[in-house]
Amino acid sequence: MADAASHVSYLPPILTFCAGAVIAVPVFRKLRQSAVLGYLAAGVVIGPSLLGVIKDPEAIRSTAEIGVVLLLFLVGLELQPSRLYSMRKDILGSGLAQMALSAAGIGLVGWWLGLSGAGAVVAGTALALSATSIALQVLDERGDVGEVYGRRTFSILLFQDMAIAPALALLPLLATTGRAADAPMLPALASFGIALLALAAIVLAGRYLLNPFFRVLANTGAKDVMTAAALLIVLGAALLMEHVGLSMAMGAFLAGVMLADSNFRHELEADIEPFRGVLLGLFFMTVGMSIDLKLIAENALLLALAAPLLVLFKITVVASIMRLSCSSWIEAVRAGALLSPAGEFAFVLVPLGFANGLLDGRQAALATALAALSMLLGPIVAKLLDSFMLARIKPETMEEDFEGADGSQVMVIGFGRFGQIVTQALLLQHIDVTVIDSDVERIRSAARFGFKIYYGDGTRLDVLRAAGGGRAKVICVCVDDRQAALRIVEMAKAEFPNARLHVRAYDRIHAIELMKADVDYQQRETFESALGFGRVTLEAVGLSRDEAELIIDHVRDRDAQRMEIQFHEGLAAALDRVPRVSPEPLVAPKAKSRALTAETQQVIEDGGAEIAVGGVGEPER
Repeated sequence: MADAASHVSYLPPILTFCAGAVIAVPVFRKLRQSAVLGYLAAGVVIGPSLLGVIKDPEAIRSTAEIGVVLLLFLVGLELQPSRLYSMRKDILGSGLAQMALSAAGIGLVGWWLGLSGAGAVVAGTALALSATSIALQVLDERGDVGEVYGRRTFSILLFQDMAIAPALALLPLLATTGRAADAPMLPALASFGIALLALAAIVLAGRYLLNPFFRVLANTGAKDVMTAAALLIVLGAALLMEHVGLSMAMGAFLAGVMLADSNFRHELEADIEPFRGVLLGLFFMTVGMSIDLKLIAENALLLALAAPLLVLFKITVVASIMRLSCSSWIEAVRAGALLSPAGEFAFVLVPLGFANGLLDGRQAALATALAALSMLLGPIVAKLLDSFMLARIKPETMEEDFEGADGSQVMVIGFGRFGQIVTQALLLQHIDVTVIDSDVERIRSAARFGFKIYYGDGTRLDVLRAAGGGRAKVICVCVDDRQAALRIVEMAKAEFPNARLHVRAYDRIHAIELMKADVDYQQRETFESALGFGRVTLEAVGLSRDEAELIIDHVRDRDAQRMEIQFHEGLAAALDRVPRVSPEPLVAPKAKSRALTAETQQVIEDGGAEIAVGGVGEPER
């Protein structure tokens, strides 16, 4: 019985970690905070400082650090040379400046507070890093990954990720230089030479061996073997680096970079991602367990001052750098707030500094606690800045000048992706067009390509009058805001009754609202493109072009019938009035072609009475 108990003794800690994750992470995500904070909080609760469910966090730290190893491997996989080159200015300029200034400022404060020179370098470098997982999550939630400040924020994070490997290699060297002057130099030089040879071995293997190796495995068709091979490469490189005195994470990073241009990059990423997510969560929980609440309580005043000062200092540094490189103050401050929390790798660098004797136990514990508190405080500060200060800052504007804009036949309001295509068709026929938009950056970008766009808010009547709405034959409302489109329609109907109104509809509901507003023409923004897509798909399964066109024409006619019914009787009225299409079982391509051809013939004979598209009250566009 004792042997049986020993075999299952690993289950209680595993169940504890799983329970902590499934409770804490959803709670923090519900509060719109990072999952990292949930893992940290769960670690604090189950750790020795609070409930004490896990007595010895160090016993599982080596396993948990594999999550960091896998994360660095995935970071390396993303660093393709072409991508790096296109972002080189922001990466090497803004990224280097942020890292250098932040590390120098934090390190000087640490040195002033009593850290050694090497310890100040460790603390400065660790706390200058930013939380990649938090920043990218917030950008994704805002939908700002493609915005200018989002791209520049990502560039700085990318530089930080690249700087992690040199930083990890630097700490053992700092420990070596801190030894007594009479320490023998030959062993240190030999260790350095061995480390260089190991680095060269990984680079050469990645360049000449890894792709053929994975190609041979792929030809076997064994998915599980590919996953095992990916873990073998990552953990093997990590173990090699550890044996030569460098960090496991650095080896994984190099392995990822070597495979960044591999044909198997995406498959490797998919294979590694599940392991990375689980083990990285375990790593953050071990970090939370290592936070000494007693130490924090004893130094509450110091940490209460240091955490907000750290966040504000990093915001100031990033905002100043981005402002000097021509970003607006709004973008600069938003980027600074995203980059203000300490990064995940602070929990790697600080323990490594302690292991190498660069920080004592109390200093390492305080630095770890400060990093964790900044990760909690940073997202809160970012949200407050967005909600209060940034909401009150007026967006960049331009002077309204409509000289020469009152003689055009067509007015286009909104020069986004939809309005641009509409305008191109008109300009090809040399038709005079007046285009209005309120996005300053879009106007400047259009000017570089020779387009004259007038700055103005299309929902203002004085702007429409000044731009020549009273003389236009057609007013095309191409904005992507459904309420703004309805306001423009209402004003134009009242003030410019002789102009035709052609309006972009966001979806089916919006289209019916526009029909009720009595516009001359409305078009759902994705409807015709979806029909074109469907026609090509019908041709791909065997129909001729004429047969496919006939089917699509009937879909279009049936949709128009449903729209008419819904316009008069409500969105749900057509549910029982228009038949749905029942899907047929999948058959071989040739048989499918014959089946569709027969159905097409039936449509011709019956006048299309049996074709309809299911779903009438749907919100699809």
